[in-house]
Amino acid sequence: MEIKEGYMPFQGYQTYYRLIGNPQNPTIVFLHGGPGSTHNYFEVFDSLAEEGYCLVMYDQLGCGLSYVDHHPELWKIETWVEELKALRDYLHLDKIHLLGQSWGGMLALEYILHHQPKGIESLILSSTLSSASLWAKEQHRWIRYLSLEDQEAIQQAEKEKNFSSIAYQEANDHFMKWHCGDFSNDRWACLQREKKIGKESYLVAWGPNEYCPMGTLSTFEVSDELEMISCPTLIISGTEDLCSPVVAKTMFDRIPCAKWELVSDARHMVFVDQFERYQSIMKDWLG
Repeated sequence: MEIKEGYMPFQGYQTYYRLIGNPQNPTIVFLHGGPGSTHNYFEVFDSLAEEGYCLVMYDQLGCGLSYVDHHPELWKIETWVEELKALRDYLHLDKIHLLGQSWGGMLALEYILHHQPKGIESLILSSTLSSASLWAKEQHRWIRYLSLEDQEAIQQAEKEKNFSSIAYQEANDHFMKWHCGDFSNDRWACLQREKKIGKESYLVAWGPNEYCPMGTLSTFEVSDELEMISCPTLIISGTEDLCSPVVAKTMFDRIPCAKWELVSDARHMVFVDQFERYQSIMKDWLG
């Protein structure tokens, strides 16, 4: 399959994009997590292009091949929504399936609920959230399953608002490995590739970690608006996911025409932990 890569001018910067497959085929646009991650992990989906789909991935402004820093004024949801709009226009993406993973799902919800985009064939919400406050609450519930030493280190760091101690960093590492995973020895080359993470965009937009939303996204609360979504919606989450079953069910209960797949033995990157199962779910949904 031919891969087309390029850059889109955006607000004086450049947004990297990657397109694989025939643009005349049904198109899936992927919104990565973070803020500040990259499109890299989405390359595990490349085989879908052989199934007759066109895949569009990009590095959101502030990370990867779209890296920008020292511009904290950029790191707000409005920037990334405008970038998504611009990318659709630039690549002439008139009809799309929209998949948002983690923060990318928040971006997708903001876009659909508050900007009334046309041509959304379906929405796929992967390990994401509709409420920052519920997300924080559920992460703190997950924390209670850590060792007492790790719990105390996190509690102390939150109390002092100082996240620099070794004890805290080790505790947070344990938490993230349990719920997000460590793919340093994984089979996927795209997960091993060196990438430039947007640490500034994550810190300014979200906060110091997953359970302390303090940034511009900390007020993200759209659960009460979910009934306004009119396109078919698929929710996917894992049993060990940062997106806990409570977070996922909150969305499932309120979105009309929604389907929810809870995948066993899967963490925040369900499509890596349970690749074959996730691909099967995707093919059934898109078909």
